[in-house]
Parts: sequence; C-alpha cells; structure tokens
Amino acid sequence: MPTITHPRDFTAERAWGALQIAQLDGVTVRLHWTDAPYHWHVNDGSEVFTVLDGRVEMRWREAGQERCTLLAPGDIFFAETGCEHVAHPQGPARILVVERAGSV
Repeated sequence: MPTITHPRDFTAERAWGALQIAQLDGVTVRLHWTDAPYHWHVNDGSEVFTVLDGRVEMRWREAGQERCTLLAPGDIFFAETGCEHVAHPQGPARILVVERAGSV
C-alpha cells in the first residue's frame, strides 16, 4: 500500500523532530521540521539534505575554513562521509534527509 506525505502539513513538537518516511537497505528517509539550528556534526556516512519548505543556511568546514550557502525549497546539499556541517533554518523549515540508519 503506498503512503502519501504532505510535508507542509508536518510539524514536530520540537526542533528537528522527524517523521520516518522509509527505511531502505540500511538507509533512512526522514522528514524533519525545525525552527532552530542543529549542532556541528559529522555523519558516519553520506547524507542528502533537501529543503522542501523554508530556507536553511547550511554551513560546513572545508580545508580548515567555514563556508556557507543559503538553501531554498528544492535545493539539495550532499555531505560526503567526514564532512563537518550544521544547518541553521531561517524560520520554520521542512527538510527531507536521506542517510545511513542510526547516523548522527
């Protein structure tokens, strides 16, 4: 039976609350709602981060320097294993994250 999710209808009780959409061969697909920054972290696998609603300033460290970009709906950020990064939403945002199950 298919599942249909309407991201704009999803709101979590806390920042970075998630709705699990699917788990595929050790990979999770989650819809996150947030209105507050995450924390600097490094995933133990690659991560695909897609903004569905809102705007998110994504910061990452590369060669010892902090870089950033503003992501709008439809924009995708791909973090390879070992990429230190943090997301700072600019108001409420909904984000689809695809990453290894159990990843930080």
